[in-house]
Amino acid sequence: MLLLDGGDLRHLGREGRLLTRRVRFRSPAGIHEGLVGDEAGVPSIAETGGALRVPVLDRETLALPDPYVLLLPLEPPEVWCAGVTYERSRDARIEESGSDVYARVYDADRPELFLKDAMCRRTVGPGAAVAVRTDSAWNVPEPEVGVVIGEGGAIVGYTIGNDVSSRDIEGANPLYLPQAKVYAGACALGPAVLVTDEADPVFELELRITAANGDELFAGSTSTARMKRGFADLVSWLYRENPVPPGSVLLTGTGLVPPDDFSLAPGHTVEIHVPGIGTLRNTVASAADLLEGSAS
Repeated sequence: MLLLDGGDLRHLGREGRLLTRRVRFRSPAGIHEGLVGDEAGVPSIAETGGALRVPVLDRETLALPDPYVLLLPLEPPEVWCAGVTYERSRDARIEESGSDVYARVYDADRPELFLKDAMCRRTVGPGAAVAVRTDSAWNVPEPEVGVVIGEGGAIVGYTIGNDVSSRDIEGANPLYLPQAKVYAGACALGPAVLVTDEADPVFELELRITAANGDELFAGSTSTARMKRGFADLVSWLYRENPVPPGSVLLTGTGLVPPDDFSLAPGHTVEIHVPGIGTLRNTVASAADLLEGSAS
């Protein structure tokens, strides 16, 4: 079930309700949709259309007390990605592959677009584990702003995404892109969907990766102001002769690339913070372990 269908989100946008954060969470009674707010300075999630109100333990990750569990803020029928939308990403891809195809697509009118997931088979929510491939020696998170798309390509909200990638697989041959990008646990979304009527918002992104013992392994920041292409332009290309269903998410590329000597590994934790949306926090596991766990 989707948190919100395209019509609901579009209605909120037309009403001009600024900075509304919407979430999904589970209680012993079932799955609920909610709005993030503050009551007397205390953050909480209020169920939409109901009396249930749950205190928030962490204002940024929106972590909830037991027995409540924060879920994917929506269940997109499809997750798409745009690549090489930042200069930093272009340079990293050229370095890893030795190919000029990334420079060419960065400067081209037509962007790089690819399907990351369908029916949430490979996508996890806040607090769950993203994964790295066991047949790859160079895996990285890719922090991105995701646009939530309604009917006809309308942008109806924004969330945080992690487009986990195997850089050595894509670097060996650009035709291996699907294998570098599409596997169990390769995508995370959350913790909320931001609904705003601002026409072209700018988001700051912060990435922090820590080891199992809490040591910081990498930290960096960037801004969507550094994107080569705008959100609406990317969505317009995605919808060209392509029947993308409402409620889908388009991740809009990364401008944060850890150094070449770094690789994600099981036991690490990835935090992506975007002011106004929140912090998406995920541990890291192996894709093989996730598949084995889902089969048991």
